[in-house]
Amino acid sequence: MKVGFIGAGEMAKAIINGLLKANHVSGSDIYLHSAHANNYEPFAQAKGLVAASTNKEVVQNSDYVVLAVTPDRAADVLREVNDVLTDKVLISIVGGMSIQRLEELTGYNTPILRALPNVNVEITAGMTAIHANEQLNEAQTKQAVGLFEAIGSVSEQPEDKFSIFSAMAGSGPAYVAYFIDAMSRAGVKYGLSKQTATEIAASVVQGSAQLVTESGETPMDVVDAVSSPGGSTVRGLLAMEEAGFMTSIIKCIDATIGQDKKVD
Repeated sequence: MKVGFIGAGEMAKAIINGLLKANHVSGSDIYLHSAHANNYEPFAQAKGLVAASTNKEVVQNSDYVVLAVTPDRAADVLREVNDVLTDKVLISIVGGMSIQRLEELTGYNTPILRALPNVNVEITAGMTAIHANEQLNEAQTKQAVGLFEAIGSVSEQPEDKFSIFSAMAGSGPAYVAYFIDAMSRAGVKYGLSKQTATEIAASVVQGSAQLVTESGETPMDVVDAVSSPGGSTVRGLLAMEEAGFMTSIIKCIDATIGQDKKVD
């Protein structure tokens, strides 16, 4: 399977790094091009990828083409490569660009998978929302979705849920990292080194997430299990609520969704 990437931004690089880490695709089977040679050529060389000289070269040599450009560039790029998209599968990770709009730009016979991965795909621990058009057959779907299953979890979602998915899964790594940093700074306040405090906080978040996903318990079940009557954990939870912790998280997601824009 040959996979092409048009665009070499942080998300494209994260996906490529994840695929290579998972040994799902070899570097020699990945074609890459972007508008900035000083960005994609050194990366391609370092990872053993094929640095294509044009977007059309990427498409012509690939079975699956990942469109990973900025929303303002997507329409122009698709018009540029439209005549060579025949018999290719288009995978779009362009935020805000619907399958209907992608079909308008490529014609209505192009198999399309819209995907919304998060940056954790780089370490094969990602979360990706997907939605396919009707032209994607069973074999193509298996291959295209398999790219993202190799680098994390996949959630099939209707397109009207992509905004909330983006707010939670796409922006979520930043919010979780912010929480880790806040907890580690509390550790520094009480004498731990920043490195040690960060390692503790990150390990706690990682382990707690694993406990929730693997135990079958709800997050609040875990909260109750840790909270002894009259204990310090309850005092900490009450202090968090007094400071508006849950409300601040929901407002954070509200604000993130508010910034999500559709691409015309």
